[in-house]
This record gives sequence, C-alpha cells and structure tokens, in this order.
Amino acid sequence: MSEDIVISLKNITKTYRLYNSHADRVKESFHPFRKKYHHPFKALTNISFDVEKGETLGIIGRNGSGKSTLLQVICGILKPTSGVVEAKGRLSALLELGAGFNPEFTGRQNIYMNCAILGLTREEIDARFDDIVAFADIGDFIGQPVKSYSSGMYVRLAFAVAINIDPDILIVDEALSVGDEGFQRKCFSRIRQIQERGGTILFVSHEAGTIIELCTRAMLFDQGELILNGFPKKVVSYYHKMIFAHRERVEELKKEWQKDPNQLNLVWDDVEDENKQEIVKTDKRGIKKELNEVPPQESFYDSGMVSQSTVYYEKHGAIIKNPRITTTEGRQVNMLANGEEYIYTYSVFFERSVFQVRFGMLIKTISGLEIGGGVTAPIGGGVDYIEGGTYWSVNFCFRCLLNPGMYFLNAGLVGIVDGSEIYLDRNVDIAMFRVQEKEKSTSTAIVDFIKHSNVSMVEERPKIEAETIQSCHFERSEKPYGTENT
Repeated sequence: MSEDIVISLKNITKTYRLYNSHADRVKESFHPFRKKYHHPFKALTNISFDVEKGETLGIIGRNGSGKSTLLQVICGILKPTSGVVEAKGRLSALLELGAGFNPEFTGRQNIYMNCAILGLTREEIDARFDDIVAFADIGDFIGQPVKSYSSGMYVRLAFAVAINIDPDILIVDEALSVGDEGFQRKCFSRIRQIQERGGTILFVSHEAGTIIELCTRAMLFDQGELILNGFPKKVVSYYHKMIFAHRERVEELKKEWQKDPNQLNLVWDDVEDENKQEIVKTDKRGIKKELNEVPPQESFYDSGMVSQSTVYYEKHGAIIKNPRITTTEGRQVNMLANGEEYIYTYSVFFERSVFQVRFGMLIKTISGLEIGGGVTAPIGGGVDYIEGGTYWSVNFCFRCLLNPGMYFLNAGLVGIVDGSEIYLDRNVDIAMFRVQEKEKSTSTAIVDFIKHSNVSMVEERPKIEAETIQSCHFERSEKPYGTENT
C-alpha cells in the first residue's frame, strides 16, 4: 500500500449463514455427514477500492445495501469471509448509537474507557476530557449512567469522543441524523476542521445533500455490490434515479452501470470544463466577442454552455421538452445578471391522461447544493386532470439573487398513478446558467439577499433607529409567472 493510500480493500466478500430456525443451526452443527441446513447470504460481494489520505468518501445506498457491513469490516469489527483490508493511522468510528458504551457506566467512565480502547494514554485522556465534555454539552448527566440517556445524549457523547481524539481516519455511519440541528452544525464544523488538516473521512448517509456538499468522492452500493464510484453529484443523481425506478427496471440500470463502476471518476473534470469554458457572444456582424468585452450586466445566450451531467428519470406518461431561461420579454438567455427577473420555462407532452399533476423546478450549485426551487401547487393540489395527447407550458418567474458562478437546473412533474404520487418525468441538471460578475459587489457566499448596509459611529449604546427599519423595504414583483393552465 503506497504512502498516499490509507485504506485499501482487495476483493472483500462477507457471507452470512441464514437459518430458518434455531433447530436447523443445531442440526447442522451435529449432523454426522455435515449436511447443510443454511443458505448463504452475501452482504458484500468482491469489493475493491482504495482511499487516499485527505479524501472524504461518501457512501450511499438503499437500506440493506451493505454500507454498515462495509464500515465494520474496515474498522476490524467484522472479519471478511475473503479478501484483504488494510488501514493505517489512528482510526475513530461512530457506527451505531452507543456502540462501545457500557450502559451501567457513567458518561465520564465511558469517556475514559472508549478513549483507552482507541489508544490514548491516561494523560492524553485527561488533557482532552474537558473538550469532550464541552462538545457533548449534556450537563450534569456526564456523571449519570448512560442507560438513562436519551438517544440524542448518546450520540452527543459518542461523537464528542470520536471527534476529539484527533483521528487520522474518521468513520461515521448515519449517526448525526439523531442529533438536533444545532449539534449537527457543530459536528459538521468539526468535520471541516479534520478535512482542513488533511484527515480522511468515510461518511455514510441517506442525506443526499450532505454527501454532495461534504464529500470529494462518493460510492453507490446496492445488495452488497459496488455500483458506481465517482463525483458525488453524479453518483447521487444516479442513486435517485434508481430508487424512483420500477423494481424490474432497477436491475437493468445496475447491470448497465456495473459494466464500469468507476465510469464517473472523470465527471469532476467535465464539471471543471463547464466552469472554465470560454464564454463568447456574437455581435450583430456575426463576430465573436470575448466575455470581458460584454457589458457585465447584459443578459445573453451562449450556445456552447451545455450541461454534461444530465440524468433522465424513467418516464411515466409525460415528456419534458425544451427547458430554458428567458427574459421577461421572452428572449432566451443563460448568462444572467444579478438582480434581474427571469422565467424558467419548459413544455410537457402527456402521452396518456393523468390526474392531480404538479410541476416543479430546482436550482443547485456546481457541487450539487440545493439552493432553492418551487412547485406549482402544494401536496394534494395541482391540475386535477390532464388529457393524453396534449402539450402544457410551465413557467417559474424568479429574481436572480445569486452571486457570480455556475448553476444547474432540474425540471420535473408528479401525478397520481394507481393511487400514489410518482414522478411522471424528471430531468436532473437538464440546463445550466452562469451569473455574471457584478461590478463593485459587496455580497458574499451564494445568495445576495442584502438590500443595503451602512456603518456609523455612535456616542452611546447602539439602538435601531425607526427610519432605518422603514428604509429596509423590499418590493414584490406583481408580474405573472405562470400560464392560466398551470
């Protein structure tokens, strides 16, 4: 194993013996001819991959796909049936709620016991104890037996121990979903610190947005098999496509993707190319002009800006066509100006009649972070009946309050089929646009929601002046954003 690789798995398979009853287990143990009463179940099948130092690897998949078994094999809790696993460096794992805790011990006693198991000396534990207690923030319960803890207190203490031993490798299995939002934010902040100092993280979660935002690489598992391995946004998109597909279609998709599980490794380069591509505009004489020659706040259309990461869901009687952004005058654009109003529009052809249809859209960052979106009606609403063979137009009017950068768009619609609401069609990353640089901008991060700001010196304790409050008003646009039918 090279110096850059901290975790290496070679042909890992984990097989369990399943029995129909306890009696069958006993019969097999004492049968004179070793007759088998069990049937094998493969939780993992021939898994091979490496994790480099400093990577944050996200693992995603449906329940029962082998994610937790994989992490337990890496941690050494489970021994693989076949294959070799290597991990180097101090490894800290948060796998199950309260795993490794003695319920009869107090929180304080469990801190010392778990840290000792992880290889810390008494002096090192003493030096970290106050930080662990402060991070867990469970008050006087630190002196109470952990069997009296709530699930939230359990995970607070367990994560506080795991995160404060300065691990080279941190493994987290869905544990953060138990904590409240404030605690989750604190945990993610500490995870960022580990990333910044070059630590390696393996992260299992059903929260797709977290995988996209936190991880540098992602893997999709299903039924113990590695299906896809690559750029997080792409892997998550395919995961969503799989879980929303019909059961018989899932196996077809898996076979198609498994021809090369690493086929998505180059997707990051594709996104980089999208972000770096030369943006040009043709003037009235047909001569291409460089972007820096174009007025910075002029909206226009660049035909070369095409999404390379589009994922199409399985269609159920509807087809989305021609998604695009236009100005309020109807001119198609994909180079947007901050503060201006636009219309995101697409058409839908209905191959069959459907009921209670709702249309939607979503805007995401280049890393896949979902910024905002909308639907044409709340749950239970929508267009009551749409006849097959008809075309419908969908329009979402929005004010561009995004800071400069590249963004991606989803389009989708749901309807009632056989008594359940399902996607009739959905296109992920179907379109993209860029928000241009704004001259002398003072806005930061992703969304530009500040109307204005001011600074002044005061002679006494600051107070909010009435006129300041009154001056911070916003005007709502009354322009129509949909058609009469939607």
